[in-house]
Amino acid sequence: MQKIRSGTLAALLLGSIFTPALSLAAPADSGTIREAALKDDVAWDFTEGLTTEVGPRPAGTPQEARAREWAVAKLKALGFSNVRAEPYTMPVWVRGEEAARILSPFPQNLVLAALGNSGSTPAKGIEGEIVYFPSIDALEAAPAASVKGKIAFVDHGMKATQDGSSYGYFGAARRQGPSIASKKGAIAILIRSIGTDHHRVPHTGVQMWADGATPIPAAALSVPDAEQLARVVKRGQPVKVHLTLTSKILKDQPSGNVIAEIPGSDPDAGVVVAACHLDSWDQGTGAIDDATGCGIAAASALQVAKAGQPRRTIRVLMAGAEEVGGDGARAYFKAHGTERHALAMESDFGADRVWRVDFKLPQGHDDLAKRIAAALAPLGVGASTQEAGGGADIAPLVKAGVPVIDLQQDGTRYFDLHHTPDDTLDKVDPAQLRQNVAAWAVTLNLVANAAETMSAN
Repeated sequence: MQKIRSGTLAALLLGSIFTPALSLAAPADSGTIREAALKDDVAWDFTEGLTTEVGPRPAGTPQEARAREWAVAKLKALGFSNVRAEPYTMPVWVRGEEAARILSPFPQNLVLAALGNSGSTPAKGIEGEIVYFPSIDALEAAPAASVKGKIAFVDHGMKATQDGSSYGYFGAARRQGPSIASKKGAIAILIRSIGTDHHRVPHTGVQMWADGATPIPAAALSVPDAEQLARVVKRGQPVKVHLTLTSKILKDQPSGNVIAEIPGSDPDAGVVVAACHLDSWDQGTGAIDDATGCGIAAASALQVAKAGQPRRTIRVLMAGAEEVGGDGARAYFKAHGTERHALAMESDFGADRVWRVDFKLPQGHDDLAKRIAAALAPLGVGASTQEAGGGADIAPLVKAGVPVIDLQQDGTRYFDLHHTPDDTLDKVDPAQLRQNVAAWAVTLNLVANAAETMSAN
């Protein structure tokens, strides 16, 4: 494990959190931390500041660089120790012009957004006949001859669920659809947005080209536009569309992670990672995805610090480039994977209330899980029997066997806003945001101060 830096600078940075009396005191009980966190204003201030003073933060862009600078300054001002940006480079896909129009039989414009890594049309666009598929499975099953030379349209309607579980199934239309269409000879693909709203705002998102797939233009229609196009198709006449999607790839652009710590008293006890991602898509201001997650992680770590120095170091990881494939998570693991990690947690599902906790702890740590569940119960959080899986920003750690706890947020309305221009600050409920901070704070406190080894017996 990398030893925590001590000395004058660290002491100064933590001066606003730790007094000599606090640092020697026993950690506060969960009830005290819970009640204090329910009055927290740090998470809201962080979210408001990042979305107002930086705004959209696409990975590998100057806006993301400004977000790192902003976050480093903010975390230092809040009193964190060892605050720094850890840079890396990455290729960056840049969105260009986006337009679509039904040429026949019923001329009208369509509202859409290019998917990440979309291929580019010529500047004047392309024209093609629509071939309709009700689902990704139907596209996959279609003979190549029925798709070749046409614009594939996948009308794959997602439904809302509290835990967001439908995203895995319906999201395949975005993640795999472009590659499937390309391999069958399509000149472009349009998908119904992977979202649960009925606003005329499209949901973007990344997709990765499979081996052997030639990049083609790929875009998501807003849900009303997808439904409109489906109705036009069902009239039974050939449907011709003009599509313009211009984009480009820039090589070796700077990105990076931001790290901040609450140093623990026992360097050998391992690090507890509280993760989020700092980047966002370019359409909204990235409030629920994921400025709130970073606000929750930072605010809850501070709540633990105010109760006394924890046994374990709490490391806040604000990862870069999550939206485009998890470059920040991989860079973190490359830099820190050999250090001892006691636990990892991630907040990246908005800011509506935490309703369930999932665990993946080493054998012999049932008592710790029970203590955490008991501390969360007054917040309306129930313990499940489902195994925690983590998220993209901690995926390499989880894959390496690091224990993980998931504080599951209510995702009923998350995919109304996800990856759209509607992802803005006004969608954040301050009371539910504070409930998140409280749930995170009691969990981090119990884990960071647990006498358990946090390793398999």
